[in-house]
Amino acid sequence: MKKVYRGKLWELGFTSGGIVNDEQWRPPVSLEHRDATRHGIQMYILSSKSSSYLYVSLGFEAICHTSSTLTITFCMPRVVEEGGGAAAVVEEFSGAWSEFGLVVGAPHQCHGGDVPLQVGYYKGKCPLADVEAIVGGIVKAWYKRDPTIPAALLRMQFHDCFVNLFIQIFFKGCDASILLDGSNSEKTAVPNLSVRGYEIIDAAKSAVEAICPGVVSCADIIVMATRDAVALGGGGRYIVQTGRRDGNVSLAKNVDLPSPSILVSDSIKAFAKKGLNATDMVYLLGGHTVGITHCSLIQDRLYNFQNTGKPDPTMDSSLLSALRQRCPRNASVDSSVNLDQNPLSSMTVDNSYYRQIIMKRGILKIDQELALDPLSKPTVGAIANGFDFSTRFGQAMIKLGTVDVLTGKQGQIRSYCRAINKP
Repeated sequence: MKKVYRGKLWELGFTSGGIVNDEQWRPPVSLEHRDATRHGIQMYILSSKSSSYLYVSLGFEAICHTSSTLTITFCMPRVVEEGGGAAAVVEEFSGAWSEFGLVVGAPHQCHGGDVPLQVGYYKGKCPLADVEAIVGGIVKAWYKRDPTIPAALLRMQFHDCFVNLFIQIFFKGCDASILLDGSNSEKTAVPNLSVRGYEIIDAAKSAVEAICPGVVSCADIIVMATRDAVALGGGGRYIVQTGRRDGNVSLAKNVDLPSPSILVSDSIKAFAKKGLNATDMVYLLGGHTVGITHCSLIQDRLYNFQNTGKPDPTMDSSLLSALRQRCPRNASVDSSVNLDQNPLSSMTVDNSYYRQIIMKRGILKIDQELALDPLSKPTVGAIANGFDFSTRFGQAMIKLGTVDVLTGKQGQIRSYCRAINKP
């Protein structure tokens, strides 16, 4: 039985591009419970309690529609709490007070709207251009100047896809929201201040727009560029799905990335909220094979682990000595540290990272815990001793790229990745 909530909803009259302020929105009133049957019609709803706006674009399936009642079921990857508020955009909608139904049912897989992601989505849409080849050419040229871009773009894609809810029951994922500029955009959140690679995406977007304007999304460019960078960095070249559209919301408060000191059990839960399992998590954290951190994030492990006044006992003693030299207590410079401590492999996308953490040479606490916690230790061992890391890592990246995407008529195709299109 589906749980259906009915209540009053203020509907603003506007054309495409109207926005609803999430802080002004409140859950519907006069809730009641009833059954509903499903008809599977794709549509959008606009709701607001004020005239200030926040753009939301998300797909729904209409399951009941009469002159007085519209009932919808959310396309969502997990169960949500009852009574949550909601807001969404309709391309063109106007009206006054009306009633609506809000359905909270069993969760189901959802990769955006009614148009699924697909391999080769742009074939035929840009007759004179191979979109993926254009993006790949830009990334290759950039890589020749800066071989650290695999780490930069892997981090960018992860941070773009791994965004928290912003209106209780709405999800955000791989929609290029991290690219949007603004005084309170995702870029301004503390975990994102060191994200880099924006210029690469800008360059790829400009090259594509020059040949095929208004067709290729910034969200797809992030995914394609990351894939190309991984391949250039020694990882396998995996096939990406495309067809994403760009989001129109970017708020620092939506950023909720797992802490580098998170417990493995909590990390598994965080990934599960995005439809990613424990094995996916272990492979995706393998992106640290080309990653770096800074001394400030590991000071506690070196000098005062869990307020004991001593270093983390799980860290290899020779690594501890080396890191204390690089990261002295109260240093004025926040130096960088490679997450893969194999100097011959720290810029190569391979399984060396897993071998290092098995030897207790993990840098971040979560890195080391992966090799120690019974929930992840067997997977780490299998990867470290296996020969299929590139394939399995690529599969995990493909799965990450499907998290809560926008497709079909959701969102938009930005002309410039750092700003939403003007109405």
